[in-house]
Amino acid sequence: MPNYQVNKTYQEINEKIKQGRVVVVTAEEIIDIVRRQGEVAAARQVDVVTTGTFSPMCSSGAFLNFGHTSPPIKAARAWINNVPAYAGLAAVDLYLGATEPSADDPLNKVYPGEFKYGGGHVISDLVAGKSVHLVVEAYGTDCYPNKRVEMKLTLNKMVNAVLLNPRNCYQNYNCAVNLSHRTLYTYMGPLRPRAGNANYCTAGQLSPLFNDPYYRTIGIGTRIFLGGGVGYVCFPGTQHHPGRPRGENGVPMAPAATLMVIGDLKTMSPRYLVGVSLLGYGCSLCVGLGIPIPLLNEEMARACAVTDDELFAPLVDYGGDESGGAGRTLGHVSYAQLKSGTIILGGQEVPTVPLSSLVRAREIAHLLKNWIQTGQFFLTEPVQCLPTTE
Repeated sequence: MPNYQVNKTYQEINEKIKQGRVVVVTAEEIIDIVRRQGEVAAARQVDVVTTGTFSPMCSSGAFLNFGHTSPPIKAARAWINNVPAYAGLAAVDLYLGATEPSADDPLNKVYPGEFKYGGGHVISDLVAGKSVHLVVEAYGTDCYPNKRVEMKLTLNKMVNAVLLNPRNCYQNYNCAVNLSHRTLYTYMGPLRPRAGNANYCTAGQLSPLFNDPYYRTIGIGTRIFLGGGVGYVCFPGTQHHPGRPRGENGVPMAPAATLMVIGDLKTMSPRYLVGVSLLGYGCSLCVGLGIPIPLLNEEMARACAVTDDELFAPLVDYGGDESGGAGRTLGHVSYAQLKSGTIILGGQEVPTVPLSSLVRAREIAHLLKNWIQTGQFFLTEPVQCLPTTE
């Protein structure tokens, strides 16, 4: 074990929260503290660093239980506001995926498709308190004879509503450009030809997994800010690839770790769960997510002091094969460069476009900070940290 000068426990920090003595700063605020005082003094002074991100997270969705009907029904097919939901679970359990388009959407038959409404929009409508139209069909059984149900439903009237997102909060992601001769419509947004724009989708130095690059404090059971409410990390996310090449500071230089997260949809806010439409690509859900990082020792203080000019995204040509698929990596650019508004590629000045909202990422970090300072949010020690190998 390393011989740290500072050694704190989750229990000690939670006791400080209970007593109102905890010192909490955001991932932006810790940078100057470490710069002025050093990592050891910073770790002694600060107990928790809060992080935040808000961006489209396609691998998201909700388990919804709409309650037994009379006579009872065992759902075989279901639509919510005409968006198909998956019914192959149990009698009145559904899973609604964020990227599922409306059943009558023309998709890309009229190119580029607008994808005006889908699963992510239904989820944000529900958390906004709006009524939705549920249609359920079934084949009928002796114990579940009903073959069709239509009803108006609100989130509060549902028996259960659980946000369960298989892959959120990527640790780093591509900066997308298009070197082909036609506009491409991608999950990174529209990419103009001949490197007309460079799109990226990470909050940089505020992003949760940039501040704990080796997942010392993040894993199964970690309590988090999720969609405006309280959630938990329940497993490594799908496509969790922690073995990506890393920089000298330990931060991966390509898309690496991901989180599977869960929380009570009924406690969440439409400000931090927003349905979105990506032109020519499809529907999605913008998710607000924040993670508190306990400064257990000076190593964690050093990790949380990482800055945008020390964080690098791979610059990837999405038009390399004229199909819009991610192609070769052209190099790396820092998040400081991306946030400046332009990068230089092949001697050409290229405007940068964030798909994530830095404003809401900061809101999340400050909200989580306030929750902890006022004793509304305590830390949980993960039962198992995220794996650091493939």
